[in-house]
Amino acid sequence: MERLDKIISSQRADGRKEVQKLIKSGAVLVNGKICKKPDAKVDPDKDEIVVDGQALNYSKYIYIMMNKPAGVVSATEDRQFKTVIDIIPEDMKRKGLFPVGRLDRDTEGLLLITDDGDFAHSITSPKKHVDKKYVAKLDGEITEDTVKAFSDGIEFSDGTKCRSAVLECDKNDKKTGIVTICEGKYHQVKKMFLCCGLKVVHLQRISIGGLYLDSNLHIGECKLLTDLDKKSVFIGNIH
Repeated sequence: MERLDKIISSQRADGRKEVQKLIKSGAVLVNGKICKKPDAKVDPDKDEIVVDGQALNYSKYIYIMMNKPAGVVSATEDRQFKTVIDIIPEDMKRKGLFPVGRLDRDTEGLLLITDDGDFAHSITSPKKHVDKKYVAKLDGEITEDTVKAFSDGIEFSDGTKCRSAVLECDKNDKKTGIVTICEGKYHQVKKMFLCCGLKVVHLQRISIGGLYLDSNLHIGECKLLTDLDKKSVFIGNIH
């Protein structure tokens, strides 16, 4: 059993004080009856809670897939640029959301957002080796030497050594490569190609582990993950 105001505020972006005012105004029903007591004890898994005419579908944590657009930063807040949290639909917003890992500001594609720290750590921890797959469009052609360099593990000028990565050349376009890495170093994919004399002109992440970006999800859109989606993240890694 939890306080009613705590339950509601955990599912919304509103602060606790705003939720308390909402409850006291008579806008909340518990099992069909108006409840004006913020401290009323409620079981979120059994009791029916309606807020402003909308049923509260309680979940301890939320897991969101976003098709991240370019120009938006993977952060919870930023003074200069719009963040991925800013563009989440209102009905998915709640306190404590953060991006799982990051995509560069000009990189598009699959980004996971959650308020579950354990889930995020299980993906981003270097020990887990969860694969991330990207489609990179380049200013030059990929050669066999490029593919071998990625496989051997590229070393940056500062001495940083990357783990072995898989680079596949698009059969119809040698200026497009599909890269699979199991790390998340800063600007890693771009730097790896630069070490091979190639510049990335467009980059999109298409998968994390066995979870692929939903082809029906337009740039900037979000959807909630299913239990199967969450499990698929940890299936099919090649490293």
